[in-house]
Amino acid sequence: MVYVIATLTVKPEMKADLFSAAKDCIAATHQEDGCISYELFESTIDPNRLVFVEQWQSAECLPLHSKSDHMKAFGRVAVKCFAAPVQVQIITPEKVEKR
Repeated sequence: MVYVIATLTVKPEMKADLFSAAKDCIAATHQEDGCISYELFESTIDPNRLVFVEQWQSAECLPLHSKSDHMKAFGRVAVKCFAAPVQVQIITPEKVEKR
């Protein structure tokens, strides 16, 4: 299992466009093989900072997701909305032992 945390900083005037495009992308992603969870959240500190939190069965699912038609459609809209480069972290669920 892997988690993906993608942090987006959007232009305030483009935020509604990004949310609109994300709605269709999120619905389609939920239907993808290997998708456990795929959600978009808005920061309570900075309303122009949005965070995708994704959970996938394996890292092998990620290339298929990024090449999907719905991600390509989302990307064509999203790229116009960004105020800064997207930051993506891929995290494995390794646990830290307590001392």
